[in-house]
Amino acid sequence: MKRPFSWIIIFGLLLAACQAGTASEPAVDNIVETAVSPTNTDIPEQSEVADPTEEPEPEEPEQEESEEMEEEPTATPESSEESDPVTQANGTELFTTDDRSDRLASLTRDWNTNWNLRTISTDELLSGGPPRDGIPSIDNPQFIFPDAAEAWLAGNEPVIAVEFNGDARAYPLQILTWHEIVNDEVGGVPLIVTFCPLCNSAIVFERTLDGEPVEFGTSGLLRNSDLVMYDRKTETLWQQFTGEGLIGDKAGEQLTFLASAIISFDDFRAAHPDGVVLSQDTGFSRNYGRNPYAGYDTVGNNPFLFDGELDERLPAVARVVTVSLPDSTDIAYPLDVLFEQGVINDVRGEQNVAVFHVGGTASALGAAVIADAEDVGATGVFDPVVDGQLLTFRKDGELIIDNETGSTWNIVGQAIDGELAGQQLQRIVHGDHFWFSWAAFKPDTIIYQP
Repeated sequence: MKRPFSWIIIFGLLLAACQAGTASEPAVDNIVETAVSPTNTDIPEQSEVADPTEEPEPEEPEQEESEEMEEEPTATPESSEESDPVTQANGTELFTTDDRSDRLASLTRDWNTNWNLRTISTDELLSGGPPRDGIPSIDNPQFIFPDAAEAWLAGNEPVIAVEFNGDARAYPLQILTWHEIVNDEVGGVPLIVTFCPLCNSAIVFERTLDGEPVEFGTSGLLRNSDLVMYDRKTETLWQQFTGEGLIGDKAGEQLTFLASAIISFDDFRAAHPDGVVLSQDTGFSRNYGRNPYAGYDTVGNNPFLFDGELDERLPAVARVVTVSLPDSTDIAYPLDVLFEQGVINDVRGEQNVAVFHVGGTASALGAAVIADAEDVGATGVFDPVVDGQLLTFRKDGELIIDNETGSTWNIVGQAIDGELAGQQLQRIVHGDHFWFSWAAFKPDTIIYQP
């Protein structure tokens, strides 16, 4: 049985995450690669504490700060009148006045963000508690082979799987929960792997601005309970959920989504025997493997630091598999439906969609020890056309089989047996999110009905 979720505990643990001391230099045993080196040397050092895993005090003054940000009326530092928005070539409207409240202006006084270019009102931003970079990104990720990761990573633990140009990497959520952003390069593609535990949103983006790789970090701010990132070149604020530039020189611009999936460690190494796994040697001391958000995914819970209107078509923390199609159609496939059907064959306009589900992946936000959490399974979303042939799929026990050739497929879209063995389905960018967060940003979403 899941224990009730405590906001006091989670807030204290978030603060503990940002206060934990920097660890010694990473060990080199089993390290197979060092990715992109950090380019920013101005990131504040983390304060040191004797025991970073010690249970924090239940009362924290930063909670009061976030409430003040929410409740204090906004006051424009330079002008009390809002300007008419300027419409960009892509149709995005930009406001050109700094409308920060005194409180937000104080919290961000040392930032170099251009607050006079924005797509939103800053009163939509809340402080999550930790300051900017208080939850530190991983900027010099180290990787090990799966056999070495077995010592600390259970087979059912969730990882973010990314593969480009034959380079396959797994980013365990037991690590991402404490860091939220990894700046990396996979198969020659500079990218950021991001995870917002409050929204259960694992999203990967290209991290190239003006033709150059740029690092990203955590801003310490939230919008609709979702991580707000910033880039360390222009200090523009970016929404993790949508990849949209919110405030700064790049306001109104859009990061490019890249395909990824949350799957189990076992599924990853079966699909990518030559792949590598993000090491726990991050340069920071964290209690990896322990879930500071235990019980957060219990249906019926209210989202943390979310002050928007809930879309009651589904429970707030119901899990949905989400897709945004090129024609701007947004679809949510409830995980409950996938549990029953195993596979969904769908078509939206001219786009055929195949949604897979297999068991064996634990929730990252359930039990205190991630490996002990409820099995929520893993999903994959694909274009089901192979060499001009439209395939349809069915679940046969734990196997996914296409009806046209009888070939067997795995959760990452590889044909592993049968006539089409060796073929790879084209991946469609998708997410495994909590419903409240997706609906907050995509209110016109169609919910799939079987």
